[in-house]
Amino acid sequence: MHEKRVDRFFLGIVLLLVLGGFFIFVSASLGLHAREEVRFSSVIINQFGGLVLGLFAMFLISRIPVEWFRRYALHFFLFGVFASFLVFVPGLGMAHGGAKRWIFLGPVTFQPSELLKIGTIIYMSAWFAAVKSKAGTFAKGLMPFLVTVGIAGVVLLLQPDTDTFIVTAASALAVYVAAGAKWRHVAIVALLGVLVLGGVVLMRPYVLDRVKTFFNPSADTLDSGWQAEQSLTAIGSGGVIGKGFGQSSQKFGFLPEPIGDSIYAVAAEEFGFTGGLAIIVGFLLFLSRGSYIARRAKDPFSGLLVLGIVIMTVLQSFMNIAAMLAVFPLMGIPLLFISHGGSALLIILAEMGIVLSVSRHLAKV
Repeated sequence: MHEKRVDRFFLGIVLLLVLGGFFIFVSASLGLHAREEVRFSSVIINQFGGLVLGLFAMFLISRIPVEWFRRYALHFFLFGVFASFLVFVPGLGMAHGGAKRWIFLGPVTFQPSELLKIGTIIYMSAWFAAVKSKAGTFAKGLMPFLVTVGIAGVVLLLQPDTDTFIVTAASALAVYVAAGAKWRHVAIVALLGVLVLGGVVLMRPYVLDRVKTFFNPSADTLDSGWQAEQSLTAIGSGGVIGKGFGQSSQKFGFLPEPIGDSIYAVAAEEFGFTGGLAIIVGFLLFLSRGSYIARRAKDPFSGLLVLGIVIMTVLQSFMNIAAMLAVFPLMGIPLLFISHGGSALLIILAEMGIVLSVSRHLAKV
């Protein structure tokens, strides 16, 4: 093993994604001038604040030995569960769109599920690194996985936050597989996942509407199919090189959440196929270099942790992009590094600090 500086290639990819994302965000935010209930300046200040604090957090955490996260893995997970339950506390939790996913602290709001996501990944990585070859057994592998993901799932589905649950469970499953899960156990997890999601679809009409819209987007373009229709219109009208910075027409009252869930559609309209492809390539480079760091990590915990963070980041982002391209049901999750949310940007950059910390101590090839 040898110690060195952080992986500059990975750091460069992250900086390109976050700074390019802020540029796209500013452009998409221009549409807020047409919406009197939202102040353009306050949104920009919030995002910029998250960017500055996030970069600072990334720098600090990159200097914390990764062993510290292993030592307090259970504490991170339990804190994420506790914080996520706070959304149900009257006066503290904040409802939006029929869901209680936010905590209101004066001028600041944030989704504690972001803490639960990373807490789950940290704990699963620590557990499987500790049990080593026993990860393939029922008692030390499958059962702890089901219990941990089940606890996180109960909290998230009560809010309800089905999208975050899918991302969390899938990322934890990637860690489990990498740790040595047997394929028959993975098949059991997949079957349980289908049953749980099937039950959610049947019990929650809005989720069922998303699925129906995905299979037949033109059935109700004025209601459930509106966002899909408008996102495809925006992406298609962008052509090869786009309409130019700030020139999107769909963000002015047509696209729901133009600085949130729909920001990829705005980017594709303004910067065209070239800009949309550049975002996808950026995340693919992120995945490639992050996987490289995970493979060369100094110990199993570090490798599993980096893998979980990278998979979680790319999976969520690609699910968002796929929904805007109508090749996946519409999701309520943001495009990481780019969508609105100062606290979310702070947390994702803090997670990048963990990856950079691991990259300081890589095994020789």
